[in-house]
Amino acid sequence: MRIIIAGAYTIGTYLAKLLSRNNQDIVLMDESSENLEKFGSDFDLMMMQAPCTRLQALKEAGAEDADLFVAVTPDQNKNIVSCTLAKSLGTKKTVAKVDNYEYTTDTLVQTFDKLGIDSIIYPEMLAATDIINGLKMSWVRQRWDVHDGALVMLGIKLRETCEVLNQPLKDISGPDDPYHVVAIKRNGDTIIPGGNDELKLYDMVYIMTTRQYIPYVRKIVGKEHYVDVKNVMIMGGGRTAVRAVKTMPDYLDIKIIEASEDRCTKLNEMLDDDRALIIHGDGRDLALLQEEGIRNTQAFVAVTGNAETNILACLTAKRMGVRKTVAMVENMDYVNMAESLDIGTIINKKAIAASHIYQMMLDANVHNVRFLMNADADVAEFIPQEGAKITQKAVKDLKLPAGVTIGGLVRNGEGILVSGNTTIQAGDSVMVFCHNIYLKKIENLFNK
Repeated sequence: MRIIIAGAYTIGTYLAKLLSRNNQDIVLMDESSENLEKFGSDFDLMMMQAPCTRLQALKEAGAEDADLFVAVTPDQNKNIVSCTLAKSLGTKKTVAKVDNYEYTTDTLVQTFDKLGIDSIIYPEMLAATDIINGLKMSWVRQRWDVHDGALVMLGIKLRETCEVLNQPLKDISGPDDPYHVVAIKRNGDTIIPGGNDELKLYDMVYIMTTRQYIPYVRKIVGKEHYVDVKNVMIMGGGRTAVRAVKTMPDYLDIKIIEASEDRCTKLNEMLDDDRALIIHGDGRDLALLQEEGIRNTQAFVAVTGNAETNILACLTAKRMGVRKTVAMVENMDYVNMAESLDIGTIINKKAIAASHIYQMMLDANVHNVRFLMNADADVAEFIPQEGAKITQKAVKDLKLPAGVTIGGLVRNGEGILVSGNTTIQAGDSVMVFCHNIYLKKIENLFNK
């Protein structure tokens, strides 16, 4: 598969590194030789210094027979134009990153489709969705709803109060239990577990269940004492914060602390429905936090442009009694550090955007792909075709690789947890968990 990525910036370089692990034919384009040099030479791909809006450069990059063209430069106009040009040359699928929320509305998406742009990515909206999911349940690090909650994936840090520690999964998460443990992060390693694996103290565990059994999962992992989020304090009033506030549930009481006075004025204009109280100040100022009621706040969200600031602010909030913290960490080098410091939910826009782009390179009918950022694993929603290999046998007879497990499926709108005796049907939405290296390989099971 030939993939052209325009823009050697955060999303482009992260995506290029991600795709290079699958031995794809990748071209990374950028006008700046400095950007390309920063990327390094340790990855199996071609680097090309050229503007992505020049027709001849696109031809030299191979756009005429490319499978996927991804435009993720900082200039949304260049992204739109280059995608249109690439499609006109013969590229099969195109993706453009934009910085304007209005471009994601249904009407404009249809217009872009006519121009040859198959997908529009607005990272701030994707990040805002993850922030809101992280706030819905204070005891969960990560939540992902499949088909409006027919299935729910929960990422949970296990503490001493967990009832199911040190027991084989076959005894606590069998075919008749209303949840499945689909991945475990432990001491830097990711385990796609089997029946003999056990949950240990301080594991980060990923559980698949259905909506009605969320209270049951909450009980067995010992999180019933966590208070639900009603008050949220946000540090940083950038675009991610604005998108999050505009889509947060009405029951949340929201305060935004922003260091720039000019930005505070703009926030008051943008959020003119009194959706949030705007406070001019430094979110690291302990006196200010106390004055604004940090000790009575259930959640603290740090989304400034500085990862160190966000991590430090969340640590401060935790010391002041806030149980739920969310930090935007754009520097991938800091993600593991934030996890080791017990920062709650970690948001990385480029990883989220890359997840959405990655699904477009898979041949099977894939609706969603998510990288479990704190774990070396992927989760994908596959829909098997009529006559697909995976529909021919019960799951226990499919001989799935050791690093692959099927967590659940949605059939006719109903979430169903998968056991060894389950037979998958064409048209089911099937949730597959696997180590990164397997995702491209197992898609063949879902094709004829």
